[in-house]
Amino acid sequence: MKNFIFLLICFLLFSCHNRQEKMDLAAANAEAGDSIYYAQGFRIETHADYTLVQIKNPWNKQKILQTYTLVPKSKKLPDTLPEGVLLRTPLEKTVAFSSVVCGMLNELQVLPALAGIAEPEYVPIPEIQERCAGGTLQNIGRASQPNIEKLMLIEPDALFTNPVNEEGAGALGKLAVSTIPCLEWQETHPLGQAEWIRLIGLFFNKKALADSLFFVTVQSYNEWKDRMDIVAYRPTVFMEKKYGDFWYMPGGKSYFAYMLEDAGANYVFKDNTSTGSVPFAFETILDRAGKADFWLFKYYDKQDASYLQLEKEFSNYALFDAYKKHKVYGCNTMKNAYYIEIPLHPDWLLKDLIFIFHPEALPEYSPKYYHSLLFR
Repeated sequence: MKNFIFLLICFLLFSCHNRQEKMDLAAANAEAGDSIYYAQGFRIETHADYTLVQIKNPWNKQKILQTYTLVPKSKKLPDTLPEGVLLRTPLEKTVAFSSVVCGMLNELQVLPALAGIAEPEYVPIPEIQERCAGGTLQNIGRASQPNIEKLMLIEPDALFTNPVNEEGAGALGKLAVSTIPCLEWQETHPLGQAEWIRLIGLFFNKKALADSLFFVTVQSYNEWKDRMDIVAYRPTVFMEKKYGDFWYMPGGKSYFAYMLEDAGANYVFKDNTSTGSVPFAFETILDRAGKADFWLFKYYDKQDASYLQLEKEFSNYALFDAYKKHKVYGCNTMKNAYYIEIPLHPDWLLKDLIFIFHPEALPEYSPKYYHSLLFR
């Protein structure tokens, strides 16, 4: 009860601040221009007759991975243009190698411009599934080994790729098609990932819509973050499960570590300096997280996870206090669109996390992704 009263007082104290924040965000939306607020991976430079877009190289920060000069099809091609890949916008026939890009195209209302897709079985967007079944959207196979013949038959304006290293970024260079590497997953701030929709929107002349979608997310995320910034109690939490010989834990500087902090939790590996997943021996995890209050993990299965199934999978899971006290939450990515939605809407996940760690802040909330494990 005391926690509820405390959070209510906090809410009232922040209400004036939030009203001002909404006004500031509305102004930012109207005057966003070329400003980048959270993303580190790209820059935008708007000119009278064209827009210059640069995607930075995350593997060599001294280099630019690719530069694009975007000229609207409605305008005459300027006599002089800067160096870079020339693209006339909006793009009308594209191929997506990433489910996240598909999610962006869906929100930008430009899915008709998608002519090909890699691994559509992992993209639970109804229109995409219907078009694949009807043959109007081509399945180009695996993102790592696309069907080159199909790609050539599509004759796309551009390919939205998802390289995992610098060599992969140029793997399709032999094709006479422009490739646009989508590296939102390299961003360490949750809102940095979400901001990539502003970049993608430029290729379809959807700048205003993309900016609007992004700033709505920023407003929602920061409102909930502000409420959690002043909580007195921060429960401890650890993530994921053992895989093979190692337990891969999000680094202390990863986007999920940011989210745990913003949700009012104390991540037991927050002192780690990595931005990616870090392998640990089971003994290290037990030593650091054995007494942690909560345990969260993602999985992909037809059946929802249970405590009984977890112990059968690896009996030593039962040694954790979170297991003993039934404070384990799982996210079954087979039954939701986690990997499509979270990069665009980190505020949705933030509310799930707040509900887990501080349920009094969201008394009527129904979690969207993470749920308590079944007992059997």
